[in-house]
Amino acid sequence: MKIVIVGAGEVGSHLAKLLSNEDQDIILVDNDQERLDMIDSNYNLMTWNGSPSSFGTMRDVGIADTDLFIAVTPYETRNITSCAIAKKLGAKKTVARIDNSEFLIMENGRILKELGTDFLIYPENLAAEEIDVSLEHTWARYWGELHGGGLLLIGVKLHGDSVLIDRKLKDLPVQQHDFHIAAIKRNNSTIIPNGNDEIRFDDIVYFITTPPYINEVRELCGKKKRVVKKALIMGGTRMARRFATLYHDKYHIKIIDNDRDNCEVMATNLPDCEIVFGDGRDIEVLRENNIYQYDAFLALTDSSETNILTCLSAKEFGVPKTIADVENLQFLSQAENLNIGRTINKKLLASSHIFKILLDADQSNSKFLALADAEVAEIDVKPNAKITRAPVKDLSLPHGMTLAALVRNDDIQLINGFTRIQAGDYVVVFCLTGTISKIEKWFN
Repeated sequence: MKIVIVGAGEVGSHLAKLLSNEDQDIILVDNDQERLDMIDSNYNLMTWNGSPSSFGTMRDVGIADTDLFIAVTPYETRNITSCAIAKKLGAKKTVARIDNSEFLIMENGRILKELGTDFLIYPENLAAEEIDVSLEHTWARYWGELHGGGLLLIGVKLHGDSVLIDRKLKDLPVQQHDFHIAAIKRNNSTIIPNGNDEIRFDDIVYFITTPPYINEVRELCGKKKRVVKKALIMGGTRMARRFATLYHDKYHIKIIDNDRDNCEVMATNLPDCEIVFGDGRDIEVLRENNIYQYDAFLALTDSSETNILTCLSAKEFGVPKTIADVENLQFLSQAENLNIGRTINKKLLASSHIFKILLDADQSNSKFLALADAEVAEIDVKPNAKITRAPVKDLSLPHGMTLAALVRNDDIQLINGFTRIQAGDYVVVFCLTGTISKIEKWFN
């Protein structure tokens, strides 16, 4: 596929790097040469200095034979305009990043589609939905669903209450494996484990399982199921307002913000929420607002540092679930190692969502989700593939990969050493970043 991305900010650059691992023709367009120069030359993509809304630039990059055009500049009007131009000049599918929830209304979205925008990406909306999922499953650091929820990817940070700690994978205290440990994140690196790898205190362990065994995984991790009813939010940002708009009837929500004018606007637009004028960085303000009575604390200001530090304070007050918006990508890995609960990053969510659009547009592509420095791939097994020649335990599979589950005729099953993979299966594979092309050779 030929893919043109306009906007070399954090969303566009991250998406371009993600797609460059695939066998795709990628062109990244921006009118700031310094931004383009920051893209590592090792990535398999082309950069182009030009205006995203210029007919000349569009023709220069060959927009007429482009399969997917993605506009992710910081300006939604420029994104929508460039999608309209790209569509008229022959781009097959277009995607625009927006900052206005009004565009998500069906009739308004229909108008934009007529103008040339096929898909809309509203990062704050994606973040609000992700926060809700995290509050539904408070014991998990990560919760992903595949095949309509039939297969679950759950990441859990393990503490002293887990019976899995200091156990090798081959010695886990279970009679039958109704789950698969597909990856372990330790400090700043990800391990694709084998039977001799040991689980340690503070590891984030990624499980593949099916819905009937969720409680078994939770109990092995030493986690309790909590119901979130009350959420205290620091920062009246667009993300916070979107979350409150979507879920005010599900949670009792209080928002603390240090901008009086913004508080007055929120009080009008969010009548079902409590709005407090104050500085959430002040411990006394948190104490006055009874932070210890809340089930969840969401730090959603525009400052990653502030969000990280206030989540640590909320933990000291005994708040069971904390979530921090960490937009600085360089802080993200360090933040995940701290005891601040869940981190949210709109840029990564937007990139992931756009990637799903790409997968829908190109069914021949391996489906994968970037996770830390590992990838989760779903690969179609071709006839006479090497992977079908023997049971899994007898295959000399490459280091750094694990076969987690497969889908056969809509039936989902976890893979063990005795599983024999067949042509036509869809196999869920965990592997280290950058190794997917080598692994695919086993399936072709």
